[in-house]
Amino acid sequence: MMALLTIARRLQRTHPKHFLPFPFHSLPQPPLPPLSPSNQVHHLSQAFQQTGLVLSRPIPQIPHFSALQPSRDQTLHDPIDFNECTNEKTHHFQLGVCKLVEAIEKADQFSSKEEAIEVLDKAGVEPKEELVYLAIWDLREEWKLAFLVFKWGEKCGCLGGKVWDLMVWVLGNHKKFSTAWCLIRDLHRSSMDTRRTMLVLMDRYTAANDPGKAIQTFQLMEKFRMTPDTIAFHTLLTSLCKHGNIEEAEEFMLLNRKLFPLETEGFNIILNGWCNICLDLFEAKRIWREMSKCCITPEATSYTHMISCFSKVGNLFDSLRLYDEMKKRGWVPGIKVYNSLLYVLTRENCLDEALKILDKMKEAGVKPDSTTYNSMIVPLCEASKLEEARNTLATMIAEGVSPTIETYHAFLEGASVDVTLEFLNHMKKTGLGPNRDSFLLIFCKFFKLKQPEYALRIWEEMKRFEVVPDSAHYALLVEGLATCGSVIKARELYGEMILSGMLDDPKLKKLLNEQVQHTIRQSGEEEKPFGILRNLKKGECLSWDCLICDEVLVESVSKLLKGIYLELSGTYWLLNVLMHAGRFAVERTDACWEKACIDGKMFYKVLVLPK
Repeated sequence: MMALLTIARRLQRTHPKHFLPFPFHSLPQPPLPPLSPSNQVHHLSQAFQQTGLVLSRPIPQIPHFSALQPSRDQTLHDPIDFNECTNEKTHHFQLGVCKLVEAIEKADQFSSKEEAIEVLDKAGVEPKEELVYLAIWDLREEWKLAFLVFKWGEKCGCLGGKVWDLMVWVLGNHKKFSTAWCLIRDLHRSSMDTRRTMLVLMDRYTAANDPGKAIQTFQLMEKFRMTPDTIAFHTLLTSLCKHGNIEEAEEFMLLNRKLFPLETEGFNIILNGWCNICLDLFEAKRIWREMSKCCITPEATSYTHMISCFSKVGNLFDSLRLYDEMKKRGWVPGIKVYNSLLYVLTRENCLDEALKILDKMKEAGVKPDSTTYNSMIVPLCEASKLEEARNTLATMIAEGVSPTIETYHAFLEGASVDVTLEFLNHMKKTGLGPNRDSFLLIFCKFFKLKQPEYALRIWEEMKRFEVVPDSAHYALLVEGLATCGSVIKARELYGEMILSGMLDDPKLKKLLNEQVQHTIRQSGEEEKPFGILRNLKKGECLSWDCLICDEVLVESVSKLLKGIYLELSGTYWLLNVLMHAGRFAVERTDACWEKACIDGKMFYKVLVLPK
């Protein structure tokens, strides 16, 4: 029964991509690449023989900001922070990195690795470990180019441990795990430490939603003369939870309790998964009870996670109860606990009590930060209490705490169109955006309120804020306009999206066709195009809008136009601009058709006969 309940709860959660239908240990795991040197050479040569790398780029989800939203950043034992390492080194080597990247882009045109590396040798750049590291980071989206820089650095003998780690991380991001394993074996043969590199590889396996391979990598550490220790064990648990495989992490922890005895830190990792990554109060309570059954005493981090979980679901009573219990047991609340309490108190319409908690926080020597004030501003904006939110923002600035872009996003979600423009201008003045996510939030808000005219007004303002629209903006606008009944404007934006070189979207195309058919049925004008053609006279220029661009009508109209040509038996020019399959096309069925033009900015079908 418990197993059935667990499966049911998995299906109910909003993270279906992380669901595995069977326990990971029951799945047959494909073997890792063998250790033979011939395979290593084969995999390395494949990296340069493949002609292209195609990455699918799904439309990003609409961001929704919350001061206490499930976070993937609140994790422990991350193997390495590449962003931090890069920021420390960028300033001194930026010029050399630019030269190296420019040279490698030219070298990519050569057929062999040797010729490409020779071009890098002539680039006039002194090979250094930091330079190679930063170049690989800059090229992290193009794994082949990054790999060329890596091989050049290896040839020059300037590769350190972090460069190997970064290269494995890049390869893992592109799911080139066979090549990553070849690097680990090279590292092992060179008698260098492979421990951290294998931890990076585990993390990339979990990011690729392959927890079984991550666990298998952990078990293979012994083959590389490394004994998996507690730190490596906790790193694996953290990686599994960070990428949503929390059930697998818990099961792995329990199965290995003889090698790694159950302790508070391991349970805290699982608890963090349910409280801050995949928010699930039911599972968080179960883990809390399980800790008691295993005689594991909760500590400050345990209470912090649970209070955070209760506050996110709006459970004020249990948040305060655990806060009191935590203090009675001698644990000192940290800033995360206070932030959670401020959020739930403000959300539950207890702003005065929230301000008292803020005072207690200062008295305890805990200095408020931007997240602290955001924890109050966000629920106030969600409740449309903009005056109180503005007062909190004023207090925040008076206390010397700088607002963040998340602060302004909270206001954007609850403001009218005029106030929205006011905050966008203020964001630009302070250098905090607006960015692409800012406009996604605004469009989503106005379409939810059935106010497409305001969404279009903000759309026109995007250029002034120097934000270039991408496929996510177009998709949201087209869908919102079509749903709100503005089909012609939606089709115009969709055509603009395709002409800009963005990928076609079958779902949007289907939605537009459905809306067109619905509009035609309502207007009763199915015969309009045919009537115009039947009454056509020589020398006339006629146009009608894109309502006839339904796929069935397009086929019928094309046949009718061909018949008119045979009857007239004269030279004329026909422009048949079709928005068929979501794209523009000029259909020519006779060699004498020579000219084409579009009538205005809208997508019209135009038939022209000479006078």
